[in-house]
Amino acid sequence: MRARPGIVVVVGLLLASPPRTQDRPVNHLANETSPYLLQHRHNPVDWYPWGLVALKRSKDEDKPIFLSIGYAACHWCHVMEHESFEDESIAKLLNERFVCIKVDREERPDLDEIYMAAVQGMTGHGGWPMSVWLTPDRAPFYAGTYFPPEDRQGMPGFRRVLEHVDALWRDRRDLVVDQAQKVAGYLDRQLAPELVAGEPEPAMLDRFVEQSAQHFDPDHKGFGGGDGHAPKFPHAAQTLLLLRRGARGDARARAMALETLGAMADGGIHDQLGGGFHRYAVDRAWLVPHFEKMLYDNALLADCYLEAFALTGDERWAEVARRTLDWIVGEMQEERGGFWSSTDADSEGHEGKYFVWRKEELDALLGDDAKVVASRFGVSSAGNWEGHSVLFAAKPVGAVAKELGLEATTVAATLERARTTLLAARRARVAPATDDKVLAAWNGMAIGALASGHQLLGEQRWLVAAQRAAGFVLGSMRDERGRLLRSWRAGRAVLPGYLEDHAIVAESLLRLFQSDFDPRWLIASKDLLARVDEHFGDPETKTWFAVADDHEELLTRAQSVQESSTPSGIAMAVLAHQTAALLLGDPAYRERALAALRAHHRLLAEFPVACSGLVLGVDHALGDPREIVIAQGDDAAGAAALLAIARHAVPRHHAIVLVTPANSATLESATPIVAGKTPRNGKAAAYVCRLGVCDAPISSPDALRAALAPGSR
Repeated sequence: MRARPGIVVVVGLLLASPPRTQDRPVNHLANETSPYLLQHRHNPVDWYPWGLVALKRSKDEDKPIFLSIGYAACHWCHVMEHESFEDESIAKLLNERFVCIKVDREERPDLDEIYMAAVQGMTGHGGWPMSVWLTPDRAPFYAGTYFPPEDRQGMPGFRRVLEHVDALWRDRRDLVVDQAQKVAGYLDRQLAPELVAGEPEPAMLDRFVEQSAQHFDPDHKGFGGGDGHAPKFPHAAQTLLLLRRGARGDARARAMALETLGAMADGGIHDQLGGGFHRYAVDRAWLVPHFEKMLYDNALLADCYLEAFALTGDERWAEVARRTLDWIVGEMQEERGGFWSSTDADSEGHEGKYFVWRKEELDALLGDDAKVVASRFGVSSAGNWEGHSVLFAAKPVGAVAKELGLEATTVAATLERARTTLLAARRARVAPATDDKVLAAWNGMAIGALASGHQLLGEQRWLVAAQRAAGFVLGSMRDERGRLLRSWRAGRAVLPGYLEDHAIVAESLLRLFQSDFDPRWLIASKDLLARVDEHFGDPETKTWFAVADDHEELLTRAQSVQESSTPSGIAMAVLAHQTAALLLGDPAYRERALAALRAHHRLLAEFPVACSGLVLGVDHALGDPREIVIAQGDDAAGAAALLAIARHAVPRHHAIVLVTPANSATLESATPIVAGKTPRNGKAAAYVCRLGVCDAPISSPDALRAALAPGSR
């Protein structure tokens, strides 16, 4: 997450834990659904969930709130729990002086966004666990992230911080109130900034590529990081947009994107055995990750590798996408169809223990094959991380073959055989914990990626998985009004859905519709978008709020489009409306998306790299997206050939409808764009349209390919 500009802040004095036990009485988190909150239910800290009970107690007792925000897969959250929140003396201090609230950032992105902005504003950086002290009116006045229990390596000890904050509250209340007012004003300016309207323009896209180049690491690829380009995070939306600029002929954008995807695929951030990607790399070379795996990272990165495959035809990118999507389906889908949220970085109390290897383990498991694996994946006796080896693609298969005097086909077969053996051995280890809550927005990302994977690579099991997940979200994660709920676990769906939930699920349903052409997904997406505009829309600025009009009162009702790991809810609402305009033949959706892009003109013009997802909307608005309606009739083979051409066309922003004898009647009642689209002379025909104006029908795949080439008119 990027640091925001700082504000004046009170600095003040800031300059082996007991074993976990389940024998203690439970605190107020005992009835929560979040695995992260439940992890803390036996802490001696008298934790409350965020809500009226805790907030009222703070007011009634005139105590400041200690707000701790984290998530289940967060390594340093576990560390701070073990060191401080399980310590009886620290817990006593917390319980006597503060009202303690624990929040799962994944269930409450609204609170996380507000208080992370405060942390970044007050300290210049952010991260989790987040530690924030609030007035009873919920305004932050003191903040940090991880604190060790005692002073260590230049970090102030948590015990000393608590004493200091308590003293400020008791003895310098005027200072606290003044600070809280400053921070509250800062949050309004950051999260609900004054908007200056303007038109989307090509210069935004050029500036985006230029700013990406300024943040690009030419040696190890990727973007951002500190002075040494570390840590390294995947920037999926940024990479996807660079691929789309590359499809339009921008060689620099294409190179940055493909080189970054290659470096990540070769690095330790990529699980070389099991597929999927870890959260981020702690080093510049993508070698050593923080080992948690998040559903959203893998869904968004799968989209990038699929786009790279469509752009280049290189099977390498398809294989990375294939193993990533297989990991999502094989490891993260629960029996009812929803997808779990993440897997932990730690197992048996040690970060990465499940994933790393010693050379002697490989020798014992693989025999003569071990030397091939060691050469390919950079395994040595010394290791590359704390005496162990994180597997990475140290050498290409051809180089391994040359080094060992083997045929490349022999090396490839050996590696695949070894992969099976090593995966079996790894599964016998104690696995990291899984955060088994199901989040609507994250499931939307997974549904969309699986649908796109089916479109490009034809894997039926991915389509089935996406259909099951979509059915689960629509069937088990909506309230009595038809609006989405944020989180589901163990039979309970809780918390009102946010803009990102409704927008991302709506967008994913449009992608799913373009995979199986079942009108129910199109109709459900239309319904969700109506709720987006009714409950999240801002009639004054023509953009959207992060929370609904009947959401609990917060310090600020955010309208930010700045991004960290995932596209903003506003960006996804724009993209969903743009696709809906094409598939539903209704220009009102397009105008709604354009109005939001106009509203955020200032940031798009000045710093587009901070809102890559929204710039994807600019790219779409200024591009040439088509509606492609393929009328099948009795010519299923001909329709399939046309459909394959349409799906592989780049940039991949066209909207595709396949009209078959099975769906034609329902489709005609759902969208006007299929009216009059029929086969020609008994052969399947493709109708290529721009905002409802259609060219003559095409029955030749080659002719359709030419009609969809970038720049064709």
